[in-house]
Amino acid sequence: MRIIAIEEHAFPKDLDLPGGMGSGMPGVLDELDDLGEGRVAVMDAAGVDVQVLSVLGHGIQEAGAAGVGFARAANDRLAAAVREHPGRFAAFATLPLGDPAAAVEELRRTVGEAGFVGTMLFGQTHGRFLDDPEFAPVLAACAELGVPLYLHPAPPPPAVADVYYARLPEGAGPTLATAGWGWHAETGMHVLRLVVTGTFDAHPDLRIVVGHMGENLPFSLARADERLNHASRGERSVWRTVLDQVVITTAGYTTAPPLVCALATFGPERILFSVDHPFADSREATSFLTDAALDEADRERIAHGNAEALLGL
Repeated sequence: MRIIAIEEHAFPKDLDLPGGMGSGMPGVLDELDDLGEGRVAVMDAAGVDVQVLSVLGHGIQEAGAAGVGFARAANDRLAAAVREHPGRFAAFATLPLGDPAAAVEELRRTVGEAGFVGTMLFGQTHGRFLDDPEFAPVLAACAELGVPLYLHPAPPPPAVADVYYARLPEGAGPTLATAGWGWHAETGMHVLRLVVTGTFDAHPDLRIVVGHMGENLPFSLARADERLNHASRGERSVWRTVLDQVVITTAGYTTAPPLVCALATFGPERILFSVDHPFADSREATSFLTDAALDEADRERIAHGNAEALLGL
């Protein structure tokens, strides 16, 4: 069975990426930096055929003019890895979202010249979400080019962190704010903002991908649909809009209950496999996929079929 993993991170540590994520995670920097044989060996040991690479670079989105050059350099590094390992890697572009015109230009360059299969963006940018009209050209370009936008979580802005995640035991606040809970909730809310502001209706061909088994959406979508429809500017129901334009991945999740909920809400045709390398174990992730209580047709969809259709792989 072919396995395509689509949330697989990189961080070229010799590039001075602004606000880069590397400083706080020295234990995985070498794995993030490896875009060659070491990474391929991890894939082979776990049975992963293709990784879709993405740069951990939320700071690029908030770096202003400097972010343009950083994004180009980081994307060129991914493009080189794809060329050097044909059939094993694909790539999502990182974009200098603080300069939307430059972001559109970089998206067109990476998709048109290097064959990138989409973009990965990280949370809010200077306190603004993707429903802000400033970012409409980026969403329109994704739709026009026929590539998805993978919406990854990012740490909260300082004002939010101070209210929600301060004055906790040492180490608890930053973890609760990010992978321990907070950024999953924010990403699910980000998607709902795109619904209720009518942003999805303005870009009906836009496809959004969210990881971490749906960023809380599978569990709460019915409740959101019940409570938000009366206040939404969207032309469709909350439920219908999300199912029409959002797909989810398994990134970082390897237990049955979240998968059962995701299948019940999104269906196997809207779930794609991911590991979340190097923050999750590739062997554990592929074992979860092969052992999950799925019929074989659905297992094949999640393992590779949905990614092939969405990304043209």
